[in-house]
Amino acid sequence: MKRRTKIVVLGSALLLTAGVASAATASDTPRQQATASDTPRQQATASDAPRQQATASDAPRQREAAALTGTAKLYRSAGDDITFSFDAHLATEDKADPSKATGTFEFSHYLNGEGARAEVKVDCLMTGGKVAVVSGVITDSDLPGAEGKRVGVTVHDLGRHDRLGYSWAATGSPVDAKELPKCVSSAPFEKVLKGTGDFTVVPWQPAL
Repeated sequence: MKRRTKIVVLGSALLLTAGVASAATASDTPRQQATASDTPRQQATASDAPRQQATASDAPRQREAAALTGTAKLYRSAGDDITFSFDAHLATEDKADPSKATGTFEFSHYLNGEGARAEVKVDCLMTGGKVAVVSGVITDSDLPGAEGKRVGVTVHDLGRHDRLGYSWAATGSPVDAKELPKCVSSAPFEKVLKGTGDFTVVPWQPAL
């Protein structure tokens, strides 16, 4: 039982930062009064310049096809320290192929100073509404036999009440699971610890 508690969940907390786009405001220059020699066409061109500039600055940014980001701890009545972090993305040009997703996710489970962690390279990401399923191969872990194993995680983005599930829920450890296909996980049965849930899911819009 002690071994199962020790290895049921892996990983390390990942500090994620979101880039903040700052908008530059152009200073307005005084408009010179049109002279009698100005043609109506010249006056119209001058008056339309601010409008054209605003149109260019208002162009919408291209959104990625899907994403799963954020960090949270899972609730355990015994006080286990379980953390999941995600930085997974699917580019717009790869919209038709979720297996081209990129990024990483990390997870850990510690209790009374004992436990393990793992880092995972993303190889698939599918989202629908506020639910995301991400998978990847473990690239670094202090749990013997874990490296090279594919794992999957499911996240339900519910604001302050996010939920989470993982592919090894029925096996007790990623090491004990057989070869897992991409983008496969369990239902999000776990509850996020109050005050720690900040998972964000960008919904996938496949061309049907």
